[in-house]
Amino acid sequence: MHKFANPTQFMRIANAIFPWAAGLTVILFLVGLPIALVTSPADYQQGETVRIFYLHVPAAYMGVMVYAIIAVNSAAYLIWRHPMANLVARASAPVGAVFTALCLICGMLWGQPMWGTFWAWDARLTSTLIMFFIYLGYMALGDAFEDPERGDRAAAILALVGSINLPIIKFSVEWWNTLHQPSITSMQGFSVDGSMLTPLFLMMGAYTTFYISVLILRLRGELLAAKIRNARMSQVAISPAAQLAE
Repeated sequence: MHKFANPTQFMRIANAIFPWAAGLTVILFLVGLPIALVTSPADYQQGETVRIFYLHVPAAYMGVMVYAIIAVNSAAYLIWRHPMANLVARASAPVGAVFTALCLICGMLWGQPMWGTFWAWDARLTSTLIMFFIYLGYMALGDAFEDPERGDRAAAILALVGSINLPIIKFSVEWWNTLHQPSITSMQGFSVDGSMLTPLFLMMGAYTTFYISVLILRLRGELLAAKIRNARMSQVAISPAAQLAE
């Protein structure tokens, strides 16, 4: 993995992936959204409200997956000082926070007709809300220090500590008596009807390729910002030396 520490080599691969990921995102959304929101069958209990499921579940999946990516890259940064790992984590955080916010909003919209309330302090809802706050804390902590390296280390430590919440989110419906429905997968297979799987997988694929596309765009921005920051630091270091020479 050390060869990917070179930003030029890493971005060469990322830039080759970008048009494919962006194209797949458009295709999957164009195919998946009409099926999920229009042509898929209504649920016999939930009725048309079930269509929120196709936006909510992929967002929940992406919120957890992106946080896991941040945690893994934070560990790589702290252990091996891998510079691209830190950039991937920083670039992923806002995207993961948006997915988590979408998950919570869709869940609230679904909860009102199903549970009779927009919010309940359910174990999975609460642990997902905590993850959203950790996302916000990670982004704030990374920019809270004048020394960017100190901020990156502090944010990486927070990400690793916060990863304890991931298994709680996953297994909360099994560990506690909650209102939230079980996960769609179990040891016995899928817990939803087969007619729901096609639009669900299409939307999950669309969310995933969307994340990859936005991640690459944000990495370009992060690398450009790093070059500008290094150029300014070089100017600050050169200016006193030039004054002494005069």
